[in-house]
Amino acid sequence: MLEFITRRILTAIPTIILISMFVFGLQKLLPGDPVLAMAGEERDPAVIEMLRQKYHLNDPIPQQYLSWIEGVAHGDLGISLRTQEPVTVLIGQKLPVTIQLAIMSIIVAFLIGIPAGVLSAYKKGTWIDWLANGIGLTGLSIPHFWLGIMMILLVSVRLHWLPASGYVSPWVDPVRSFETLLMPSLVLGSGLAAYLMRHTRSAMLGVLKADYVRTARAKGLAEHTVLIKHALRNALVPVVTVATLLFGDLLGGAVLTEQIFTIPGFGKLVVDAVFSRDYAVVQGIVLCTAVGFIAMNLLADVAFRLLNPKTRTS
Repeated sequence: MLEFITRRILTAIPTIILISMFVFGLQKLLPGDPVLAMAGEERDPAVIEMLRQKYHLNDPIPQQYLSWIEGVAHGDLGISLRTQEPVTVLIGQKLPVTIQLAIMSIIVAFLIGIPAGVLSAYKKGTWIDWLANGIGLTGLSIPHFWLGIMMILLVSVRLHWLPASGYVSPWVDPVRSFETLLMPSLVLGSGLAAYLMRHTRSAMLGVLKADYVRTARAKGLAEHTVLIKHALRNALVPVVTVATLLFGDLLGGAVLTEQIFTIPGFGKLVVDAVFSRDYAVVQGIVLCTAVGFIAMNLLADVAFRLLNPKTRTS
């Protein structure tokens, strides 16, 4: 296993380098000049030149990239042009919020998607199967931003059950933190639940036809024991792999949801950075997201090998 992980990490290094080059080069194509925004309304030429010298913007682009990637290798993602704070500090403040939202969303997806997929496979061809597939298709089709707005209008504005926006740290008030993230996690988790339901159903349909399931039933085991202990345990191998990749998507894909519910997380940070032309923050966020997604891919491969012993010899 250690050899497998080492091989995958060595394979990921060239990918990360290519991503860093793409991220750095792409931000150079964005319109606007952050130095002009920093110089104020007067835009004194001396101030502009001083800022360009300070942030090495007069250097050739390859030299700028090498200076940036050298800092990245030492854990320095640069300084925010807007707040003058280190990018690593900003990411360290916002990333835990998005991780908390992602964890709650994936829990919601598991609680809804896996039971629905098992029930749909077990009742294949019945109205329960059609209903589960219809709900799953609806979850895949409804845009998150529309569902979020509708939930705010119904749950917060009319029923006054949950706060419409904002965020409270779990270290300050765990109950209030749960309440502020419940609706966003339901919005994100509903779409993920549809994916998990379809994958669980597909995996269960294959497992329920296996010989060991028929043998378990022939031994007179209870049906729920056959479904959970024998069928579901083996069907979860591809489902856990998919869930790991979906968790990686959540870390970088919660932008709209965080904007709608005014959650100060990773997604909102990148949107604010784009609008303020804070290129150092954009570069740092995109690079961290890419590295995180590669790490989740590695974790998915490791989980697959641990859950499926047949792959450990390859």
